[in-house]
Parts: sequence; structure tokens; C-alpha cells
Amino acid sequence: MKMLEFVLKNYKNFNARATRDATLAYWRHVESGGKMFWAVAGAMSSAQLGVTLAPAIRAGLIHGLSVTGANLEESLFRLVAHHSYKDFPEYRYFSKSDDTKILEDRMRRVTDTSIPEDEAFRAVEKFIVPMWKDAARNGTRKFWHEYFYDLVTTIGEDIYEGDPEECWLLAAARAKLPIVVPGYEDSTFGNIFASHVKLGECEASVAKSGIEYMADFYDRYRELSSGEAGVGFFQIGGGIAGDFPICVVPSIKYDLEEPVKPWAYFCQISDSTTSYGSYSGATPNEKITWDKLTEDTPMFVIESDATIVAPIMLTALLECRQDPAAANRLIAAATGEKAPARA
Repeated sequence: MKMLEFVLKNYKNFNARATRDATLAYWRHVESGGKMFWAVAGAMSSAQLGVTLAPAIRAGLIHGLSVTGANLEESLFRLVAHHSYKDFPEYRYFSKSDDTKILEDRMRRVTDTSIPEDEAFRAVEKFIVPMWKDAARNGTRKFWHEYFYDLVTTIGEDIYEGDPEECWLLAAARAKLPIVVPGYEDSTFGNIFASHVKLGECEASVAKSGIEYMADFYDRYRELSSGEAGVGFFQIGGGIAGDFPICVVPSIKYDLEEPVKPWAYFCQISDSTTSYGSYSGATPNEKITWDKLTEDTPMFVIESDATIVAPIMLTALLECRQDPAAANRLIAAATGEKAPARA
């Protein structure tokens, strides 16, 4: 348990302490039978978070997801076009001419890496556009992620370039995880879909709306929170990927006027510092006033780079899942706390 031991030994204060405490509270939550829901903003799929996110899904450490349309499609891009990505480690020193050259090479830069236009966007387009058109002809409707679930589980392995074991979308599809994709219109394939609607080649209604996502998420939340331990909320970044799903609790309580369990855990990894009016930089305490969290909810904020922190946490949690008894002994020895009984 090298990563767990490393965290327990070295992560003592500041953001390291928050990382350690959030990891241990995460483990205690799922060890006691709780579920964990992830909200993933930013460009985590392009940053290859799937390397640890996919195994965590398979290990039952993640039970539902809210992702941006970009993260959804970019997980698929990494699977089918991995070898054609190009990295730019010296991007900080680029001129406008350097980025214009990248554009002319039909690459789309995301910080220090880039998505290949033809091998990713256009290759996937050949598969998914006919799915939308078939739905229009057949009068069927699906949630946005369901089209991608269908696609990632039916494309031939002969076109894989990335490691399928590192594709979180494939792992989520196989596990049939509940997903919400709020604001999917703001993505490359959201734009492509809109163009086909404008051209009259399919109806916008073949993709269910964000309102329908929330209406369905009421039921998904009840399912996730049905156990005694409830469901926790793990957030990377801010914006709609986080705010949309976390609002389900006050909406059930005030809008449906029905009883609902509060979120049982909260952790956010963000490089946004606390600021005025910024959702990404809002402290968890602010969410108490919106009835999204309570004063008893374990809350953690890790002000750091999620591409560094999340793989460390997930690796430690995977070690815990592999040998719970040994993990609990290590944790107890390091913290002096008695490990909870297994669910």
C-alpha cells in the first residue's frame, strides 16, 4: 500500500492535510456502505484522468457522475485517437503564430496537449451522426450520455488506440452508472448536433434536455442515497458540472416538497481561490445556506491541481479497496482512530 502509506506519512498540513483527510473520509464513507457521486469539470479527460478514474469505477468507488459534454466526448477521443494527440510541454512560451500553426495542423490545443481534428472529432462524427438521424427516423429519444454509452460499447476494438482499461466512459457504460451531462450544448458534439438540427437532418428532441436530466436525477438521487450511509459528493472544478447535480437536494425538498437525505460528504478539488461571487471559489459553508449541505456534512476543499491530487487519492482508495483490513490497520495506526465496521 505504497500510496496510502505515503499519504499517511507525508501529508500533514495545508492542502496535503486536506487531501489526506478527504481521502480517509471518502474511504470511511464507502467502507460503511455509502455511495459516491463525482462531478467532473475542466479538461480531465484530455488530461487522462481515466488512468485512475476507470479502475475506480470498476472497483465500485464511484457510483454516479456529472460531467461536462467536453469531458464525456474527450474520454471517447482518447480511446480512438490516442496516438494522434500531440503534447506541447513548452506551451507557456508560445506566440500567437505558434498557436496559429497548431490550428493549421488541424489540432485543438488544451493547455499542454491537443486533440486531433480528423482522428478524433471527424472519426467519431461518422458514428454518432447516423445514431441521431436514426433516432429522428424512429421517433426515439435518449439522454446525451446514452448515445455515447451506446457508441463506446459497440465500436470495434480494432479502432482502439488508447488502452480501454483507461477509458472511464467505457467503464461507466459497462457499469451502467447514472450520468448527468448538464449544458452538453457547450461541447464540440453539442455544436455538431445543433448544426444537424439547423439543417433539418434531425430533431433537437432526439436528445433529452437538461430539464429532463434533472427530473430523472430526482429518482437517481433517491436510489444512490437509499442506504443508511447515503451518498457523498466529490467535485473537480466548478461551474455547471458541480452546481447542477448538487442542487437536487434542495429541489426535492423545496420544489417537490418531499423528504430527502442531504449529501453525506463533500470534497472539492479546485485551483480557484475563494473569491467574490465565484461558484468555483465558493467555500462549502456557503452551500449550507442553500440547503445543499448541512453543518454535519464532512467538508473538504483542496486548493490544488486536480490532475495531481485526484490520481493520488484514487490510487490510495484503490489500495484500500483491494485489502480493506490492511488499509484500516494502517489508518488506525497513523490516526489513532478505530476503523468503522464494514457494511
